[in-house]
Amino acid sequence: MTAVLFVCTGNICRSPTAEAVLRARAEAAGLADRLTVDSAGTHGYHVGEPPDERAQEAALVRGYDLSTLRARRVSPDDFERFDHLVAMDAGHMAQLARLAPADQRHKLSLLMDFAPSRAGLNVPDPYYGGQHHFEQVLDLIEAGVDGLLARLKAA
Repeated sequence: MTAVLFVCTGNICRSPTAEAVLRARAEAAGLADRLTVDSAGTHGYHVGEPPDERAQEAALVRGYDLSTLRARRVSPDDFERFDHLVAMDAGHMAQLARLAPADQRHKLSLLMDFAPSRAGLNVPDPYYGGQHHFEQVLDLIEAGVDGLLARLKAA
């Protein structure tokens, strides 16, 4: 069993979207029973809240259901529990690196590093934007998740 945790700021836009996308893509690939997928935020701004309605709407149009997800904050246990902690942007990556025990930092990665030709890019925060920003973010997340899933299948 491989465990993946997606991380963004408040766990209401990007990381729950990535969680739902990976779950759906793993299910379609017949790998759902080999993966544990979750998401969390670097900050506790929205703990217990569902994903942003705009994120839910954009995801639902593409067949991903975020309605049962609830925001939580990254915990110290996450560095032991998960094999991969996948950050949405460089700021999240830096925060995770500060929180992670030295022997767990090898588990950290940036989502877009899994997307061919998009390595090093951030998944931008759509929170202060319009609906089209959530759709653009979903495009990036799907590309990153596809690359991550390909790597997990190969391992």
